[in-house]
Amino acid sequence: MPDYPQMIAPTGHVEPVPRRVRAIMAGRTVLDTTRAVYVWEWPNYPQYYIPVADVDPALLVDEQQARPRKRGTAHQHGLRVGDTARPGAAQIYREDAAPGLADTVRFEWDALDAWYEEDEQVFVHPRNPYVRVDALRSSRTVRVELDGVVLAETSSPVFVFETGLPTRYYLPRLDVDFDHLVPSDTVTECPYKGRTSGYWSVRARDATHTDLAWSYDFPTRQLLPITGMVAFYNEKLDHVVDGQLLERQVTHFFR
Repeated sequence: MPDYPQMIAPTGHVEPVPRRVRAIMAGRTVLDTTRAVYVWEWPNYPQYYIPVADVDPALLVDEQQARPRKRGTAHQHGLRVGDTARPGAAQIYREDAAPGLADTVRFEWDALDAWYEEDEQVFVHPRNPYVRVDALRSSRTVRVELDGVVLAETSSPVFVFETGLPTRYYLPRLDVDFDHLVPSDTVTECPYKGRTSGYWSVRARDATHTDLAWSYDFPTRQLLPITGMVAFYNEKLDHVVDGQLLERQVTHFFR
C-alpha cells in the first residue's frame, strides 16, 4: 500500500470550474470562459470542457469527422490562426453527450500555446481541485543514495507533500554532491510548481542514469520554499530519512 494519500475523484466525475479559464494560440484568444467544467478522464487530474459559445468560432475548422466516445459523439475540429494550423485540436460534443457536457469542447492541451486560470499560467493540465500541495521546511535528516554512492545529505530539507504522489525531498544545493550529477537539457512543467530550471542525470559506479534530479529556481508562489533546491526521484533512488531507508514507490512517472 502506498504511504501517501490517493486520488479520490472517480473516472467520469464532472464538476463546475469556478475560475476564469483562457487559452491562447499564435497570439489570439481561442477561449475565454467562466463556465468551464472539470471532467476526470482518469483519476489523477481532470480536463477542461469549454462551452462552445465561449470559443472563438472563427478559429475552429470542422474536419468532418465524428467518433463515438465514452462521453458521446466527438466531432473533430482543428484550429487555425493565420498561417498557424493545429489539426485535431478539439472535439465538440453535441446533444448525445453525457449529462452536463452537451455543447462543450474538449481541447488537446498542447494544441494551445498557453492556458490561464484567472491571470496565472497553468502548465501541463488543469490543477486538480482535490489535490493539495504543501512545501514544509524540516530539520529531519535526509540522505539520497544510488548503488551505495551518497548523492546528497542534509538536515535542512523541504518536504513536498502532494496528493497522489510520494513525498518529495528537496535539498539545499550546498548539500548535494554535484560531482555525481550531469547537467541535462531536459525541461519539465508541473501545474502546481511551474517550470523546472535545471535537470541532472546521475552518475554512479561508471553508470549514468538519465534525468533523476531537478530544481525550480522560480516555482509558483505556493511552492516558494523549494526555490533553488534539488529533488531526486524516489522511484529510482534510495532515500534515507532519519536513518530509515524508505521503500521505493511506483508512480505513473515510472512503471
